[in-house]
Amino acid sequence: MRPNVKTLTSVAFVATVLVAGGATAGPTAAAPAPGMSPGGSASSSGRVSYAYTLVDLGTLGGPNSFQNAPGQSLTDYGTAIGEADTSVADPNAPICFADCTISPAFEWQNGHLTDLGALPGPNSSCPTWVNDRGTVAGVSEYAVDKSAGWALEDAVLWSQGKLIDLGTLGGNQSDAGAVNDEGQVAGAALNAVPDPVRDSAGVLATTNCAITPINTTEVRAFVWQDGVMHDLGTLGGPDAMASWINDRGQVAGQSFTNSVVNASTGYPTMDPFLWQNGKMIDLGTLGGTSGTANWLTAQGEVVGTSNLVGDQAHNAFAWRNGKMTDLGTLGGTNSEAFFANDDGTVVGRADFSPTSSDHHAFLWQNGKMIDLGTVDGDASSTAYCVNARDQVVGDSSGGHAWLWQDGSIQDLNTLIAPGSDLSVEAAAFINDSGEIYGTGTLPNGDQHVILLIPHH
Repeated sequence: MRPNVKTLTSVAFVATVLVAGGATAGPTAAAPAPGMSPGGSASSSGRVSYAYTLVDLGTLGGPNSFQNAPGQSLTDYGTAIGEADTSVADPNAPICFADCTISPAFEWQNGHLTDLGALPGPNSSCPTWVNDRGTVAGVSEYAVDKSAGWALEDAVLWSQGKLIDLGTLGGNQSDAGAVNDEGQVAGAALNAVPDPVRDSAGVLATTNCAITPINTTEVRAFVWQDGVMHDLGTLGGPDAMASWINDRGQVAGQSFTNSVVNASTGYPTMDPFLWQNGKMIDLGTLGGTSGTANWLTAQGEVVGTSNLVGDQAHNAFAWRNGKMTDLGTLGGTNSEAFFANDDGTVVGRADFSPTSSDHHAFLWQNGKMIDLGTVDGDASSTAYCVNARDQVVGDSSGGHAWLWQDGSIQDLNTLIAPGSDLSVEAAAFINDSGEIYGTGTLPNGDQHVILLIPHH
């Protein structure tokens, strides 16, 4: 189960699909000290104490709210982002998603949920990243092409109470992936040049808030700074996209290296890249013709997934200082890396048996891949984030969000104080304070973004 997210379009980035196979809260409390085991435990008074308080971030008047994933959805200062339904019906229905209400991006801080709005019109918006200064990057609808049946979207930035349209590179759509603390935004935008591999390329998008499924012009990676969008070029092919940018100004993404469609994948060779000092560096692959960058650390380490020779299997990789390392598997065929902390600890999921399609969450550290297991007898699990304390969060196939620390994996629902109707089903992010961001489900099936606030 992937974290519940709401997309503005129906198709995600083709390479990700093909390569991977598939209320008010009080002051934030400090996280348990490293080595402290969380969970319900009896105090000297005989009362049971719990590790976390669940905070329901609520909605904007509609039934649901939706978490952002992937990306930085929660800062170390407790600012969270997401998307939430209003009670206003979307007049563009059926060109809409989920509940067909106007659903703008929101920012939550100190118990207050702020509607960030969208570009003019009856439009929805979606956030992708919040930096440590509270600046939010994302995408907003700005029009609907009813004849074609999809919405048109631009990359946007919410900064100091203003909504900034970042524009495009000459085409009609763009998408922001991340914003660093310097206010630089990385993403993908269409230009005005016809794309020679459009039918094979499908949609190129940076995040869960995707460019529409059909584009007739090239897609280019960009960096936006001080009102100007800069095309980063490609690795030789017509299309590229950027998903990540760190405070050094390094950018990671993936690019076609040519225009020749591979029979094994259905699209041209695609390699991950790192852009720095004005140059796009080809990171290569693990032998196959397709690779994607799934995270970029503050130190410039890139982690992701690459096909192996023959494009019949794929493995997680970590690239650092010019070297790509194959992280292997847990004994099965495939693996994917989704996140790394700034110490180089990587998390993701990996197959554990050559005869099973099930997979387990892993933590890769000091050259070794550790199987994190599953919870409640679930067959599969996936890790999405690890913080500086090596606390890992994820979810499992039975709809259980979990926390792994100090060698133990625990269902998060067993670690929260009773009293909420929400069942925590997905955990997508954990900050260095130990606060956990995810999704909870109500008995009626509605879903809300939640925070789990650790106790002293």
